[in-house]
Amino acid sequence: MKILILGIGNILFGDEGIGVHLSNLLKLNYKLSGQHQIDIIDGGTMAATLIPIIISYDRVLILDCVSVENECVGEVYFFDFDNVPETITWAGSAHEVEMLQTLKLTALLEDLPPVKIIGIIPEVIGENTTFELSNKVKKGSVLAEKLAITYLQELGVKIEKIGNKDLQDIANFSFKGY
Repeated sequence: MKILILGIGNILFGDEGIGVHLSNLLKLNYKLSGQHQIDIIDGGTMAATLIPIIISYDRVLILDCVSVENECVGEVYFFDFDNVPETITWAGSAHEVEMLQTLKLTALLEDLPPVKIIGIIPEVIGENTTFELSNKVKKGSVLAEKLAITYLQELGVKIEKIGNKDLQDIANFSFKGY
């Protein structure tokens, strides 16, 4: 089985880049092995251009931020794309609508593999760029990391912790790529 871990977000806008930062955290702090092919990709804000990549996998785990009505910054949601909770609007950032449209389009073409999404509610910032993550999102990311690890283990992925890089440190240097 081919498994894709896809980090989505704009790393220039703090919490908005949490999906990319979490994917980098998994890449740097864990060895993922076993009988499956596992790839971790920084999808940034590429949305529709990711379709050829997404459809080439048997399972996809998307790490991203989400907007949820009447909830707090740092709350974590884990759901199937086929069963998006009604409270999730996916509105509020530059890439979310595009990613949602990308997944819907791919599903309409009947090419979408099973997709799980781990989303964290971000603190939405204005026009100023920053690599700084809010404390609430950093706290929520601990749960998001555990959910990702558990899901991958359920798929039969062997996971070994090989590092202890701090999420904020990863975010500070994510522009260099990992």
